[in-house]
Amino acid sequence: MPALTRAEAETRARLLDVHTYVVDLDLTRGADVFGSTTVIGFTALADGDTFVELKPAALHRAVLDGHALDPAALEDNRLPLTGLTEGPHELRIEADMRYSRTGEGMHRFTDPADGETYLYTQLFLDDVQRVVAAFDQPDLKAVFEVTVTAPPAWTVLGNGVAERTGEAEGHWRIAPTPRISTYLLAVAAGPWHSVRTEHAGLPFGLHCRRSLAPHLDADVEELFDITRRCFDRYHELFAEPYPFDSYDQAFVPEFNAGAMENPGLVTFRDEMVFRSAVTDAERQTRGMVVAHEMAHMWFGDLVTLRWWDDIWLNESFAEYMGYQVLSEATRFTDTWTDFAVARKGWGYDADQRPSTHPVAPDPEAVPDTASALLNFDGISYAKGASALRQLVTWLGRKDFLAGINEHFSRHRFGNAALADFIDSLASATDRDVHAWADRWLRTTGVDTLTPVPAEADGGWRPEVVRVGERPHRIAVAAYDRDPADPARLVLRERFETDVPAGAEAAATRPGPRPDLVLLNDRDLTYAKIRFDARSWDTLVQGLSGLPDPLARALVWNAARDMVRDGELPPAAYLDVARAHLPHETDLAVVQGVLGFARVQLADRYLPAGQRPGALAVLEALTRELLRHEDPGMRLAAARELITAVTDPAELRGWLTAGTLPDGPPLDPELRWQILTRLSVLGAADRADIDAELERDPSATGREGAARCRAALPDAEAKREAWTSMFEDDTLSNYLFTATAQGFWQPEQLALLGDYVPRYYPAAVALAARRGPALADAAGRWAFPLPVVDASVLDLGEACVRSAGPAPTPALRRRLVDQLDDLARALRVRGA
Repeated sequence: MPALTRAEAETRARLLDVHTYVVDLDLTRGADVFGSTTVIGFTALADGDTFVELKPAALHRAVLDGHALDPAALEDNRLPLTGLTEGPHELRIEADMRYSRTGEGMHRFTDPADGETYLYTQLFLDDVQRVVAAFDQPDLKAVFEVTVTAPPAWTVLGNGVAERTGEAEGHWRIAPTPRISTYLLAVAAGPWHSVRTEHAGLPFGLHCRRSLAPHLDADVEELFDITRRCFDRYHELFAEPYPFDSYDQAFVPEFNAGAMENPGLVTFRDEMVFRSAVTDAERQTRGMVVAHEMAHMWFGDLVTLRWWDDIWLNESFAEYMGYQVLSEATRFTDTWTDFAVARKGWGYDADQRPSTHPVAPDPEAVPDTASALLNFDGISYAKGASALRQLVTWLGRKDFLAGINEHFSRHRFGNAALADFIDSLASATDRDVHAWADRWLRTTGVDTLTPVPAEADGGWRPEVVRVGERPHRIAVAAYDRDPADPARLVLRERFETDVPAGAEAAATRPGPRPDLVLLNDRDLTYAKIRFDARSWDTLVQGLSGLPDPLARALVWNAARDMVRDGELPPAAYLDVARAHLPHETDLAVVQGVLGFARVQLADRYLPAGQRPGALAVLEALTRELLRHEDPGMRLAAARELITAVTDPAELRGWLTAGTLPDGPPLDPELRWQILTRLSVLGAADRADIDAELERDPSATGREGAARCRAALPDAEAKREAWTSMFEDDTLSNYLFTATAQGFWQPEQLALLGDYVPRYYPAAVALAARRGPALADAAGRWAFPLPVVDASVLDLGEACVRSAGPAPTPALRRRLVDQLDDLARALRVRGA
């Protein structure tokens, strides 16, 4: 499927004004295809030629202004429209389209728990052509009028209110949309379990598959409460009211993203309907996603990017507003600690790889849709949100919101680019926003800030050494050890200061130099921080004595970065964790530290001979955390303990008893996690897996079984897993991921050696056959992560440099990142 180029999109936008899409979908034609009829009303602004995109299983009929077009003229995904004359036109396309099993286009899923089938669309970035014919680019907005024929027992959902009609049983009509971009069209159909309410005069709904109904019902009040509170808070912040006629949230199976901001019908991965115990930090994350997607109703849906180089205008804004609004409107008041732990490192890591790019890349850097898809990463989300948080600190919240509201007013139901956004902000302030944008949005890389506290007459000076090019406005916190309790740190003062582009003497602060100087307190800017020797010694002794959880998160992030940069030995990080994590009260911090220590330190950064010792440290640490009074802390500890235990008899005992000592009872998630660990250790067999699957025959159970089978340490199991991933092409996106997660295990390196050289050609071939979603999964989950060896690096570099067959763009980007991480792991081991 050829990618649409920016030049082609600009040419077509000058030629066409698209008015309406009248779409009729027939979902009753069996398990393989569905019927799609599209009538597009548009005006040609001049005489010329263009094309419409669609990717059908069969193109039955194409009619332009009453004249039949030759279906054989369809080449790849483009049907030429030649000889257009200036004026109005109507194009009718009738086709059969294929259902997807990869989460792209119209995804079809049959629930193994009850045999019910569900369909939903995911049309981002250029997948609308898998469902309807379209002029598929974001700046050709139009009104969508959709009707759907579905089995009589099904419910249909869409961008507007959906109602059954009297024309035929199973026939639905969805209310016409305002002008929206093609990628935002949404339809979901199936025997949904739905819970409905009304708020602010609008219908609100929550929907999931029937087998998850009890779990959704248990959280309905929480989900509606968050939705209502965020909705009301956005109306306090934004002058423009919510622009659509309803607000449905559907939790759908086998969804590739976290969620998708379809106007009026937000889709979420249905793991967010919690069927097992979760921590409060995970509930907060779900709440943030609800707030994030709602922000898109304004930034992304009401005002849409003109071309994909400005994707950060969608994602960075929604990321920033999601965390901020959730903290202002709900019980989750400490969201920025979670952002610091769970998201900030994602941005820092992405910004230090060869694949880094500016938050707002040059237009030439995004020449087509294939390259645009690569920019959905930690830079467009976490770094961009951090940049906006710094902008608010520098500009002031009042002027920032005034500029945002001006932007909505100028471009409502239209398209805008970076220059338009900056102009809107500039209209609300005397500050040079254009210069700020050049320094922050057009550059790459992470600045590093290091304090150099110096004694001065009558006090001390908080000098800062900056490596990097951006000016920063930061908060600085000065802490002293408590004389009565040296493990406790007491805040002396917190003040804001500028770290400008040039050298500037810092103002003298009163009193002796503090024991700890913490830069970027409150996490107001995007920069790695370091510590002077005295401050680091203070933290080694008293990190858990810092009273502010966000301050502790910043320190842990800095320690993580120091390990990754070869400045702090992994074993030293584990020592600090062993000393201070048992006293940590913030769940997000505990989860972040344990996750980094278990996955990165134990499995990658430490030499293989030191791995057992690291697992022993983590086992002891998590056993101690199991005695915590907070159930969420115990659950987080239990999850990590299971992966660290090396005694199969103890694991088997937990499975038999149905609980962990001092820990939570085993729900389905924990049972599958224990069985996976037993499989890795060679202490489970196929009969055990089949028995657990009979106990839990859900979709999640199928994934757990696939993960366990691939994790078995025998040659036949590995052959079967490899074949299912790379040769027979029948696995759905989720079952592929589960199989890949089970396949590569640090305990099984001797068994897996022959698969390393096979991985690269197999992944390249798979990506070419199965498309971007599976390409990304193959690069992310099927990569031989535990094999930290220079030969893996050499083979990978040869693959990405290969003249042919070359990796697809989606796979190549993922491989480049994985290889850079591998090279970093080798450097850390070498250090």
